[in-house]
Amino acid sequence: MRRDDQAATLLSWTAALPAHPLVTRLARLGQWTRQADRRRPWVLDLAVVAALFVLFCLPDLFPHDGDHDPEELRLMAGSLPAAGTLALQAGLLLPLLWRRRAPSAALALTAAAFLVQSSLGVFLRADIALLVALYSVTLHGRLRHLPWACAAAVASLLPMAARVSGFVSFWEALFFLLTAVTAAVALGLAVRIRRAQLASLRDRAVRLEIERDQRSRLAAATERVRVAREMHDIIGHNLSVMITLADGGAYAADVAPERSKQALRLVGDAGRQALGELRRMLGVLREEADGLELAPQPGIADLDALCARIRAAGPEVVYRTAGELDHLDQGVQLMAYRIVQEAFTNALNHAGPRTRIDVSVAAEGPELRIRVRDDGRADAATRPRYPAEQGHGLAGMRERAALYGGTVDAGPAPGGGWVVHAVLDIAPPERAP
Repeated sequence: MRRDDQAATLLSWTAALPAHPLVTRLARLGQWTRQADRRRPWVLDLAVVAALFVLFCLPDLFPHDGDHDPEELRLMAGSLPAAGTLALQAGLLLPLLWRRRAPSAALALTAAAFLVQSSLGVFLRADIALLVALYSVTLHGRLRHLPWACAAAVASLLPMAARVSGFVSFWEALFFLLTAVTAAVALGLAVRIRRAQLASLRDRAVRLEIERDQRSRLAAATERVRVAREMHDIIGHNLSVMITLADGGAYAADVAPERSKQALRLVGDAGRQALGELRRMLGVLREEADGLELAPQPGIADLDALCARIRAAGPEVVYRTAGELDHLDQGVQLMAYRIVQEAFTNALNHAGPRTRIDVSVAAEGPELRIRVRDDGRADAATRPRYPAEQGHGLAGMRERAALYGGTVDAGPAPGGGWVVHAVLDIAPPERAP
């Protein structure tokens, strides 16, 4: 996710927090700190070291009468000159500058300085750096290094617990030190888990956004394919009928003028039907179709009229049905109509008007079988081959049949001609118990 998107996501999360002014200010401060840290990570590391120096190092460098350390601790703790104290403080704090980039190395250096300090018998407030380094290993380091880091921290603290056993019980001192180690590790784990959860939420938001865009593009592509298929079925079929009628009318103009007029009327009817179907389809695509009469989609009952129009164009059409067809689902009927319509279009384009077309639509058990066969041209020797794998026609028929778990086979028929055989699944889906 881009930084701008992350900022927008964080703002949305901030808006969902309780509308208390203090909570809002803290959330904005945390967001600003994270953005500044991403731009200049070294600034935060330097600020942490500087804060620790001011809070825990200056009191040891400039002691004053207000310090009330236990008398036994002052007697047992050795004293160093200011230069030595500053050197030990530097050894404890400076490795923290690399606590995020190399947390294990920072802990090792801090522990080494702590052991040197313990060997000298000196107690410094800057020893808190050991817990900060352990917290950094828990938060930024590899989790498989965490047990070794905890063991190293505990081993470093054992000499201190032994040294203070003169006025405090060894086990009480060890319990206090182990509690501090546990608190540092627990805090680091809590922050690490919280960051992992936030990263998971951001990743999920990005994936959901990508999936939403993909679904939108897929829906748009599916709609374009559906519109292209419908346009092909409507325009391709009706134009084929109109061209065939126009050719026949032009031929009959000198021989039988009445047949020519009849052909022209049929051309007009086919054009008006194509225009009406286009208007219905475009009306469905519009968001508002006020004042537009939307006729129902064609079904198996409309195949008689379709066969009549094809007969008017010249071919001899024999149409047969079998089984209960009137009660089929409207979607199945539309599929059957479009498949027969496309087969008629191919027959007109490739077999011509002087052919015989046999059409059968039969409901047999859970299947609807559609068969359209033409006997080809009279001059079969000069007849062109059907483009079985070109164009949208056959591909559209196969896609339509696949929506209902069916298949479409098309190829040369025995004895000449072309046959289209489609099988649609009309069995109702099984309901889950």
